[in-house]
Amino acid sequence: MHHPTTTSGRFAGRTTGKPVAWIPYEPKELPELPEGLACHFWDGTTMYPTPPEEVRFLTGFPGAGGYESLFTAISGTTRLEVLQVLSSGYDYLVPHLDALPPGTRVCTGQGVHAEATAELGVTLLLASARGVPRFAEAQRNRTWAPAVHTTLRGKRVLVVGYGAVGSAVARRLEPFGCEVVRSARTARTGGDGAVVHGATDLPALLPTVDAVVLCTPLTEQTRGMLDGSRLALLRDGAILVNIGRGELVDTGALTREVTSGRLRAALDVSDPEPLPHGHPLWAEPEALLTPHVGAFTDAFTDDSVTFLVRQLHRYARGEDLANTVLVRPQP
Repeated sequence: MHHPTTTSGRFAGRTTGKPVAWIPYEPKELPELPEGLACHFWDGTTMYPTPPEEVRFLTGFPGAGGYESLFTAISGTTRLEVLQVLSSGYDYLVPHLDALPPGTRVCTGQGVHAEATAELGVTLLLASARGVPRFAEAQRNRTWAPAVHTTLRGKRVLVVGYGAVGSAVARRLEPFGCEVVRSARTARTGGDGAVVHGATDLPALLPTVDAVVLCTPLTEQTRGMLDGSRLALLRDGAILVNIGRGELVDTGALTREVTSGRLRAALDVSDPEPLPHGHPLWAEPEALLTPHVGAFTDAFTDDSVTFLVRQLHRYARGEDLANTVLVRPQP
């Protein structure tokens, strides 16, 4: 793959001496950027606007792909202080963390995507419950095929991962008359007063619910959290919605459960991603697949710009940054 590089002509006239920030939006189009920073546009597809070794604040560009360009840029940094990504998770960065200069703070865009991702999660659940995939197939075949499907009213729905996305999912489900059950890494009472079960309660909760919505990030603790034995705990006809990460679920075990007709699945993420061309879930009428688009709506640009500008001001003032998930250790 070709990666954007620098050319000497790109650096003529740089005399500000200000700390350099690369951002994926044209600085002249953003409101009230901090005067103490020299902000330059870079979205991973263009030439480097300055030498990478000068960058102090590097923003990972939005989008579901193209991260190889970001990784290449990271490898050329020597003075980097902040790596800001606009995704909620950062699992894809883990293999490249050793390339970061010591002391670099890694920050995510957690919260930026919450409303849009939650909206898709509820859409997938509702569509799966009401048989929309089967009706869509009937429409393509020009077939009038009335059928009775599931309602969300009165159903128990388990939301796994009660951060920004999970709490937004729960808020949207309650007006449908669902009984929402909440689960996170540790048991607690949420800021809204809701009871949140701990991860150790998951095996006991799974047999009691009609649907599961996975919103949790991918960590070594959550990888494979729904394996074959846990999927087997779900009631016949239960719906699994995954808007977290594909690796949270054993794809082989889920495929067996869905193709047997015992479970239904609605997935915005998968493992692998995308699924291979001939994978059974592509053609399975009880599987609804979307291509990892939960965060991406026409509101994404405005929401991410608002967050990024605030973050740049925090950095310029020397304040703590939002969503700092780790700091590269000093040698």
